[in-house]
Amino acid sequence: MKIVIAGASGMVGNALAPALRAAGHEVLRLVRRQARGSDEILWNPATGEIDVRRLGGLDAAINLAGENVGAKRWTDEQRERILRSRVEATQTLVKALKSLPQKPAVLVNASAVGFYGDRGGERLTEASPIGRGFLPEVCLAWETHAEGAARAGIRTVMTRFGTVLDKEGGALAKLLPLFRLGLGGRMGPGTQWMSWISLEDAVAAIQHALASEALSGPVNVVAPQAVTNANFAATLGRVVHRPAFLPVPSWALHIAAGRGIADEALLASTHAVPERLLQGGFRFKHAQLEDALRAALR
Repeated sequence: MKIVIAGASGMVGNALAPALRAAGHEVLRLVRRQARGSDEILWNPATGEIDVRRLGGLDAAINLAGENVGAKRWTDEQRERILRSRVEATQTLVKALKSLPQKPAVLVNASAVGFYGDRGGERLTEASPIGRGFLPEVCLAWETHAEGAARAGIRTVMTRFGTVLDKEGGALAKLLPLFRLGLGGRMGPGTQWMSWISLEDAVAAIQHALASEALSGPVNVVAPQAVTNANFAATLGRVVHRPAFLPVPSWALHIAAGRGIADEALLASTHAVPERLLQGGFRFKHAQLEDALRAALR
């Protein structure tokens, strides 16, 4: 297939593009600077600009673009950047796809299990209702704008990612230095559920979404076995051969990360299950956390 990726320079995109090429697909990358090669297309989501001429003959589009949720404290300005980056990117891409004489067959648009908010121990499938808070609002806006492609007849899949495990980026990259020093431990009470997935399985799930013609709508991209934060900390400590007995109190997280990130990302409990992936026959390479962590740290 001929596939365009928005957000190809991010953690998932960096792994996805070579995997797609290895599978024989032609991959184009949307970039916000001057294009440097035949596989790059200039765009500017903030102004709605994109070189539509380069999208001719497109079979599929993947949208992973968006400001890193955990990069900075959630000031009012940062909240606006997080929301706007997702809305503008999705609006720009969907508008371009809808304008093509021959529309692509599928759009895979990123979202997150943050859609469900803080839900305690409730098992959350794709049919579960939206939660309350800033992250659910962001995910709803993200998915709502992606649905514009579905209304134009493009099969649209919203991949609701859990915590993607990669030693080079995301939450794991931030935790590793502390855990390797023996300074790791649970966050807050440690009873909050974490929905996670290995980077390799996250990439495979996107490929599954591209190929599964009957699949549309929201899809939880998480491993089958969510874990508590305390379990995650203990497992990571075991993998790096260090004790993990130094808990981080909730008040310390509020000070270090800010109340918004602490309450909605670090202390929130989200027990999502990949019901639609399993129903579609998707096979996880890393279904167990310890196996996924060992693979990530190789």
